[in-house]
Amino acid sequence: MDWLQMAKARKQELIQELQQLIQIESVKDENNFSDIIPFGAGPKAALDFMLQKGIEQGMTTKNIDNMAGHIEMGQGEELIGVLCHVDVVPAGDVASWTYPPFAGQVADGKLFGRGAIDDKGPTMAAWMAMKLIHDAKIPLNKRVRMIIGTDEESGFQCVTRYFEKEEMPTIGFAPDADFPLINAEKGIAHLTFTSKEKPSSDEQLLTFYAGKRTNMVPDEATATLKYAENSTSENFQKYLKENQVEGTFTETDNGIIIVVKGKSAHAMEPEKGRNAAVYLAKFLQNVLTTEQSKSFVDFIVRVFDKDHFGTALDLNFEDAMSGPTTFNPGIVKFDKHGASIEVSMRYSVSYPFEEKITRAQLLLQGEVFTLDVVSNSNPHYVSEEDELIQTLLQVYRKYSDDYSKPLSTGGGTYARVMKKGVAFGMLFPGEPDVAHQADEFVDIENLIKATAIYAEAIVKLATN
Repeated sequence: MDWLQMAKARKQELIQELQQLIQIESVKDENNFSDIIPFGAGPKAALDFMLQKGIEQGMTTKNIDNMAGHIEMGQGEELIGVLCHVDVVPAGDVASWTYPPFAGQVADGKLFGRGAIDDKGPTMAAWMAMKLIHDAKIPLNKRVRMIIGTDEESGFQCVTRYFEKEEMPTIGFAPDADFPLINAEKGIAHLTFTSKEKPSSDEQLLTFYAGKRTNMVPDEATATLKYAENSTSENFQKYLKENQVEGTFTETDNGIIIVVKGKSAHAMEPEKGRNAAVYLAKFLQNVLTTEQSKSFVDFIVRVFDKDHFGTALDLNFEDAMSGPTTFNPGIVKFDKHGASIEVSMRYSVSYPFEEKITRAQLLLQGEVFTLDVVSNSNPHYVSEEDELIQTLLQVYRKYSDDYSKPLSTGGGTYARVMKKGVAFGMLFPGEPDVAHQADEFVDIENLIKATAIYAEAIVKLATN
């Protein structure tokens, strides 16, 4: 079968369906949820959209508690999993987007929108691949199941619930990362630094807020001060110019409001962003004079400024299999209730987790913050020699003529919940990774190529 030509023939259908999915604002709603909409109305609407597509195609579908679902085709005892997610991170500052984040606008051979590459574009490429196989009436001696989650970006509750009730695939892949494929995923720990005392009423810093998700570099930070020296506004403008960041300084009846704009990026690659919380804290070091206010910003700068690896607390570590530890302060708060810094730490496959965390907690004994582990997802690894890896590499190389070795990632995909699964595309080598950033996009030509790769890969996995 010429899967590439078949995918090209259905280009417009693929684009249209992806646009429809992107137009569903499937961001988790922390304030409006119920048994019917466990993660909010948007994620459920996106799940319903996909399951309806499966019904229209005449495939078997199932909804698991409105958290996840599946679309299945083929026959046989063994089950091949294709694990995708239709939830997305928030758009952030909409003004920083050239194209509306939830429109799916096409320009210059690209389709723009939140989720275009993470993970709605890859999901629709895999879905089109399944349709091509189904429409071509290819006999499969294994079942192929697209498993669709709606809480991948904030906790994996969806697939946890799914696999409490449904069978685990024999093997599978998640089209939610990079080609050629990723066989090593770092561990992901959610750490929280919490102040030991609440601020006193005479603190100079009233509030400090930055970030909404630990898995995103904060692109905006806001501080409210009781008072500041007269020269602070002028110094702030100099600071913005020297550091090439944007911001505002506003005096109000309720205090001085200082805002710094940074650049968002995925927490697995924090060096690609500009953390607004760190930039604002660094400026405030020379402004704040009261004890707890000053200790708060000093801690942020000492631990996070110009270091994405946790070096200040001896949390840094690196191995050849999966690379260095990364450290992203994604949610930063200071108010009358106290201070907290929530961090997404991505750590290597051989990282001595308990030893490192215990060491960091000891180092913090004399500090104003304590350290707690909120959650921890262990690293995931499948040997390069495994038959699954070799089959997927063979298909990818046929369409790309790229003989790169398998990769490791600091990102967490659904591959890690499978007994034997890997992340397989769909970002091609050399493409910019714009996941979680403004103007996120998918290259349409590569979307079509990925569809062909997924179609051939599914057939090989489900017929041998």
